[in-house]
Parts: sequence; C-alpha cells; structure tokens
Amino acid sequence: ARLAVVHGTVATVSDPHEIGNVLGVPGVEYMIADGSRVPFKFCFGAPSCVPATPFETAGAEITVRDIEYLFQNPEIGYLAEMMNWPGVLNRDELVMAKIELARQYGRPVDGHAPGLRGPDARRYAEAGISTDHECFTADEALDKLAVGMKILIREGSAARNFDALIDLLPDHYEQLMFCSDDKHPDTLVLGHINQLVQRAVARGQDVLKVLRVACRNPVEHYHLPVGLLRVGDPADFILVENLTDFRVRQTYISGELVAENGVTRIPSVPGRILNNFHPHPVGPADFQVPVPTNEKSLTENEKPVIRVIECFDGQLITARHDLPARVENGLAVPDVAQDILKLTVVNRYHAAPPAVAFIRGFGLTRGALASSVGHDSHNITAVGCDDESLARAVRLVMAARGGLAAVGADGEELLLPLPVAGLMSEQDGYRVAESYAALDTLSRRLGSPLGAPFMTLSFMALLVIPSLKLSDKGLFDGEAFQFVAAVV
Repeated sequence: ARLAVVHGTVATVSDPHEIGNVLGVPGVEYMIADGSRVPFKFCFGAPSCVPATPFETAGAEITVRDIEYLFQNPEIGYLAEMMNWPGVLNRDELVMAKIELARQYGRPVDGHAPGLRGPDARRYAEAGISTDHECFTADEALDKLAVGMKILIREGSAARNFDALIDLLPDHYEQLMFCSDDKHPDTLVLGHINQLVQRAVARGQDVLKVLRVACRNPVEHYHLPVGLLRVGDPADFILVENLTDFRVRQTYISGELVAENGVTRIPSVPGRILNNFHPHPVGPADFQVPVPTNEKSLTENEKPVIRVIECFDGQLITARHDLPARVENGLAVPDVAQDILKLTVVNRYHAAPPAVAFIRGFGLTRGALASSVGHDSHNITAVGCDDESLARAVRLVMAARGGLAAVGADGEELLLPLPVAGLMSEQDGYRVAESYAALDTLSRRLGSPLGAPFMTLSFMALLVIPSLKLSDKGLFDGEAFQFVAAVV
C-alpha cells in the first residue's frame, strides 16, 4: 500500500490464494487483518482453487465450506480466479458448488482461462465466470468479450499483455480493466496502473475512455467502496500534473492525504510473522537425473531424449521440446552452451525427493537461482547450471525459511529472506525493492537475459498455464493435463 499510493492507486482487488496455498483460511484472514492497519482499500477474494490442482503438494486446502465461511466476511468481495478451467468445462460438482456460492452471496467470479476459444470460452463464461486476465492475443480476448466476459489487460513483472490487447480499448472500453496480476517491488517503485494509463494515452487512446478502464470499471464490477466524485461519496481521488504523463502529485483516500510528490504518508508498520516451512535438507546428489537404460538403446547406441521446458520473457506460457540428452556417467546433465539447464521443485512442507527436469530460456552461464515463491503451491523452485549450485541456492532458501537466492559458481551469493509464509518480507517495501533489484543484477551477471528472472521462475511450477511445467511431483503436460517423463 505504501508504494502503490505514490502512483495514485487508492484500492486493489487482491487475491490471497498465494498465502492460502501455504496456510489456508488463517492465511487469508492474516491478509485481511494486516490490510486493515493502513488507510488503503483492499478488496480480498475467497480463493477458489487451493490447491490449484491435485498434481502438486500445497500446505493447505480451502474447501467449499471454507469459501462459504469467508463469504460471510464483508471484506471478501469476490470469488478469486477459477483456475480449474477443465473442471468448469466438465461441470465438476465441487467447482460448480463454489461458483454457486458466489452467486448466492452476490459476489462476482474471476476467471483464469488461458487459450480458451470459441465453444470452450462460451461454456466457461456460461458457468457464471465474469472476467479473464490470461489473454495473450487480441483474437482470444475478442472471443471472450463476445461471450460476455470482461477482459483485464495485464501488465505485470513477468506477464505483459498490454501491447497485444490495448487496441481493443476504443470499441470495448466498457468491458475492459487494467491489472498487474503479479508485480514485484522493484517495478512497483517505478509505477503501477498510472503507467498503463500514460502508455495508453501516448498511443492515441481517448483519455476519458482510458480513465474509465482504469478507475471506474473496477469499482463498478467489484462493488468497491471507492468514491467516484459524486455527492456523498468517499473522497478518494488523485491530483496529477497533466493528462499526458499522469505524474501523481497527491493521493487522497477517504479525504486523507496518503501520498504527495512521490513520498508516501502511510507509515511503515511491523508485520506479524507466520509460516509453514518444513523441507528436508538436500545435497547435489538429490538433483541427479539417471538415464533409463533398455536393450534397444544399448544395441543401437541411441541418445536418450529429454523433454525440455522453454520459457519466454514476459510470458507465463511455455513450450515443449524433445531434445537429445547430454549424458555423463549415466546421468542426463545440463548443456549450458545450448542454454539447457536443470529445473527443480523441492517440497517445502515435508520430506520428499526433489522433482527435476530441464529448461531453456533462462540463459544462465553459471550458478543458480532459487525461490520459495512458486505458484501456486509455493514449494521451492530453482534453476541452475550444475547440481552443486542448485543445492547451494536451495539450502539458502531453506535456512531462511523462505526467500529468493542467487549464487555464482565462485561462491558469490545473495539472499532476500521472505519469512512471512515464505512469500513476503516484513521489511519496508523500499528496502525490499532494493534487495530484489540487487538479485536481478546478480542474475544478469550470471548470464540471464530475462527482464524478471525470479518472477519467471515462480511460474514454472504453475500447472494450470500450459504447455510444460514442473511440480514437486514431476513434469506436467498442461495441455494433456497429465504427468510425463523428463527423460525418455
């Protein structure tokens, strides 16, 4: 909140399913209580998919009964994104029970439908789902607009869809909103929704239509307690330098000046720490990938094949490649020269062998990165050039009981502790932003060309966005919705 108000944000629609996956309903209630301590308007959702799938290990489950309990709290304003789109299409009984509860309590239902088109998009919307923020192309967004869904134009730290979707605004501004989805502190320091407003106007979009998308549509769709400058409304408004660059001079919430000329007036308040972190120690040998042997491969001397995830800068989707494995001493190993690195997911909740696969797109030439922010179950996800570096990075995160870590092959290492559920820091947001920027800088020195490598890493375990991802239980084909072998 302290960072957001500087950029003119007076309220957010916040989905607490991250901490819900770690701690369940107590985690959601923690967020509500923590948010109430500052003069900012949070609208929290009831997480609909905790865990996101049955193919991963989460720290908690949020049931239909839990959702009904949460809906009795007026601070819960909507049913958070329904990521189980196969369950919606198949009219799964538990999925539909959650959506029906939202209808009964008068709460809108957020969607999550990457790639759904045509009849599938229609069937998804007909279930009662009102929005989607996962559109990667204008054609996909048009399909969903045609069946009555509203589209959230997302521009976050990892997923950036603004350029692909903004030209929908002239004809569909009544059905559009802006969102950041996931935004790390170093980018939030630079700007928030105000940046999207400025960019849209700079591209020639009508300023009043842009402001409707940014300011009015979310208030009306989510029934936010935010004033719209009508008589009797709460005095929630901002003063900007002009209507071109939208530099925010002052931000007011309920008549209180909360930010002025780039400086927040909301004091930093210490946070309570709670967690759920019980991993088993790991060493380099835990990340080895034995090559399966069979009579055919021995007689014909065929190279085994590895299924390689390809990640993309600014996108959450991945591609799949079946490539010849590099084999040493009976083990499939990284091929750093070809940007084929190891990816691992380590269970943070109890002892279990790490899941290991291969990935390209991170560009590391040495060292490793590790994170306890790993959507959506938030196990420890790491990528690295060798087993020793992977083990070092993962052990740093374990020792801190959550955090982001980067290590170089020469012993260099950085850590940003995240003691609150392994997801958040109790430190001042500006200090966290500095630490996060330092991690990004080290990641670039280690060779990564990605704009937000830790954000990208955090989505490599998100099974509900195709094509190929890795959970703590193994390599997962998000299109076939089943596990596949990492080496064949």
